[in-house]
Formats: sequence, structure tokens, C-alpha cells
Amino acid sequence: VSFLQKKPQGEILESNVTIGHNWCQDAGIYEFTMGATGDKVKGRYSFVYVWEDNQWKISHHHSSVMPEAFLGSAPKPEIKRVEGAKVTAAQKTFFGVSEDTAVLA
Repeated sequence: VSFLQKKPQGEILESNVTIGHNWCQDAGIYEFTMGATGDKVKGRYSFVYVWEDNQWKISHHHSSVMPEAFLGSAPKPEIKRVEGAKVTAAQKTFFGVSEDTAVLA
């Protein structure tokens, strides 16, 4: 009930559909934006649908918050300064280091 009170709006970010005979599965990742607070939360989902009585019905649904919401992001490697070191373009972008001043530890 508290989840619905936050007025969530969902968006599917990734969807993987498998189609069988009289059944279909959709599993992926969605993100909810809470209308009441603006907070965002990503989650995994799965639905299994079955064709029954001339219509598609949900036979299974599961949803869970992504573990990063609890565990946080993986730590970035330590950077140490070394004069004259060559830094790649990827290192500059990803680690925010400048030329000739840092390398990965």
C-alpha cells in the first residue's frame, strides 16, 4: 500500500520476450519514478501469460528491487599519481583523470 501512495509511474528499460504455444514470457528491467517525491527505483520483473478462455491472462508475476539499491555501486579502483604516465581516453572519461598525472593502482 505504501508503494502505491508514492504514485509510481513505470517505464520498461529492457524487455526479453519468449513466445511458446499458448504462453508467453516477458522478463526485464523497469524503473519507477515516484510522482510524490521524484525518487527513482529500478527493478527486475517477469510475467508469464497463458492463452485461456480466448484471452491472455497473467499466470505468474514477480518483481524485485535491483540489488544496487541496497548494496550501492561497485567501488572504483584506486588512482595514484605518477608524473609522466600515459592515460588512455577511456581512463580520462571513466575515472576523470587528466593526462600525464595518473595511472590505475
